[in-house]
Amino acid sequence: MSRHRNVRGYNYDEDFEDDDVYGQSVEDDYCISPSTAAQFIYSRRDKPATLVEPLEEEYGYEGTDAAADCFTSTHQLTEVDRARLNSCLDQMREVLAESIPEQTMVQAVLDTKFDVQKALDLVLSQGSKQNVKTKNKDAGTLGKTTKGKTRDFQSARMESEIVPKITKMTVSGKKQSMGFEVPCAVADENGHTNTPQKGLLLEDTNVGSGVLETVSKSTLSPQVVQVSEEQNMVPTPAKKSSKAKPQIDVKAELEKRQGGKQLLNLVVIGHVDAGKSTLMGHLLYLLGNVNKRTMHKYEQESKKAGKASFAYAWVLDETGEERERGVTMDVGMTKFETPTKVITLMDAPGHKDFIPNMITGAAQADVAILVVDASRGEFEAGFETGGQTREHGLLVRSLGVTQLAVAVNKMDQVNWQQERFLEITSKLGQFLKQAGFKESDVAYIPTSGLGGENLVTRSQSSDLTQWYKGKCLLEQIDSFKPPQRSVDKPFRLCVADVFKDQGSGFCVTGKIEAGYIQAGERLLAMPPNETCTAKGITLHDEPVDWAAAGDHVSLTLTGMDIIKINVGCVFCDPKEPIKVCTRFRARVLIFNIEIPITKGFPVLLHYQTVSEPATITRLLSVLHKSTGEVTKKKPKFLAKGQNALIELQTQRPVALELYKDFKELGRFMLRYSGSTIAAGVVTEIKE
Repeated sequence: MSRHRNVRGYNYDEDFEDDDVYGQSVEDDYCISPSTAAQFIYSRRDKPATLVEPLEEEYGYEGTDAAADCFTSTHQLTEVDRARLNSCLDQMREVLAESIPEQTMVQAVLDTKFDVQKALDLVLSQGSKQNVKTKNKDAGTLGKTTKGKTRDFQSARMESEIVPKITKMTVSGKKQSMGFEVPCAVADENGHTNTPQKGLLLEDTNVGSGVLETVSKSTLSPQVVQVSEEQNMVPTPAKKSSKAKPQIDVKAELEKRQGGKQLLNLVVIGHVDAGKSTLMGHLLYLLGNVNKRTMHKYEQESKKAGKASFAYAWVLDETGEERERGVTMDVGMTKFETPTKVITLMDAPGHKDFIPNMITGAAQADVAILVVDASRGEFEAGFETGGQTREHGLLVRSLGVTQLAVAVNKMDQVNWQQERFLEITSKLGQFLKQAGFKESDVAYIPTSGLGGENLVTRSQSSDLTQWYKGKCLLEQIDSFKPPQRSVDKPFRLCVADVFKDQGSGFCVTGKIEAGYIQAGERLLAMPPNETCTAKGITLHDEPVDWAAAGDHVSLTLTGMDIIKINVGCVFCDPKEPIKVCTRFRARVLIFNIEIPITKGFPVLLHYQTVSEPATITRLLSVLHKSTGEVTKKKPKFLAKGQNALIELQTQRPVALELYKDFKELGRFMLRYSGSTIAAGVVTEIKE
């Protein structure tokens, strides 16, 4: 920029033609819709086109108050009266916007001696009379077009009353007229025809958000109607309008998608070193999701690192640190297909340090595979106190998973002994029944992750086939029943990750808990309470036009700062936002705890993808386990195994839903000093 240019008073609008968007931010163009701009945004510079333009052209008036000056000069007003007039006009414009010509408003103010209310009543009553008159006129009386340049305020006024102004906001704040002008004749009340230089502004009806539908065709000449129909056939420039896309029938589309296959979210859980990643990595390799070349590379690299048996685990453990330490740390996510389902696989970490990550994975799952180690001493270590097998089982049940497959892994280490298999299933069966799983919803499958036995096809090993005739792991996954999707409810998506992508905007990933979304829709993020636009939707690394409840998607968002979004935010429908609070009441089930819970007990609240410090502020009552009746009011403490109603206070606001409205968004876990102490459901939200 040159040093001596007057930057402050410089008018940048002169640099660009109306249709030239070079140097302007195109993204910001659709942050406000044309109809909203016309309805709510008022700029004093912009006068009704019908009035100001003739004045400017013929009388040479310029400046913002040209029309007011014209009338005040005829009425010889004092400075004080002029100020009062302008004040009244401003107040009237706020109510009427630009639907009434300035001349009429000025006249009304002067007639009522600067009383705004009376002036408004007068103008509106005149407007309704005018409408009645124009409706009674027959459009057939419109005469031939005269070519004189005479401009009559009467016809201009009628024109502005017949056709509402439709404007489009651009970045520079100027109003742009859309469509094209047709010279046409308008009959005034005496039956004379006057030709305004600018004819009726015909607009592509899509952009006007239904404003033009209010104009009855009887008030336009046949010639004009015909032109407007031709205009609709002409392709308009592709300006983005904020009008919603046609609604899709989501349920029908979901059935068609993926060749009619149903979607299922599967989480793999279990004690550390039970062989979860190896088991699923080998399953993916046998299904052909990992090619031989990649697998060969993993085998060579793992040998070099001295971890030859970890080759299959590296399919899902992709980061250097996970491979180096030999433990899964974050939830690995991938996709594979069975004969009737499309499975989104989440490989959860087993180490107790990473339970918050495991909760995030389990909260997004529909069904689970619990992997246990059949080796002597290993199963016991995972199952006894301090092992993760019990905690993971309780966690997934508390987070709403009802169907479970137990993969008894490393069976080749005990030579496929039936006794060992039965010993493990009896111990686990008793525990899972207490945790709340139905026996019919739990299946036990003997497998070998490293050897690949009984994963994709039924095992041919004679040691196993002589006593096991059941399904292999893939058949069991395929036989899971998909849960009911909440497609009809308002849109909800919990953010699991936020990252900057190439190009404009940023991306968030997460599972859609309810409702559906189409590309281009407006979304509201809570708790930040910011709106943005979903520019693109990616499902399993493929761009799609829409996604529905149950899908793990990546959304590209614009119109919002990435700093405001954290993991744990919830994106929702702006019309039906999610509730945000710091205090809420909940019904909780206390697990095996050593310290009794008292008032003021500090906990870590795990909810979907959020982990938030919280305090138990009140113990309201102890409830009966099965009936839910109050057995004791205001208890002093809560002991293990009790069912209670409590009140929680979080440090920062969290976005929650009641359990009865959204089951997926009403569940949470409470942890204290590295162990899970309770699971609960939200019963009441305190503002």
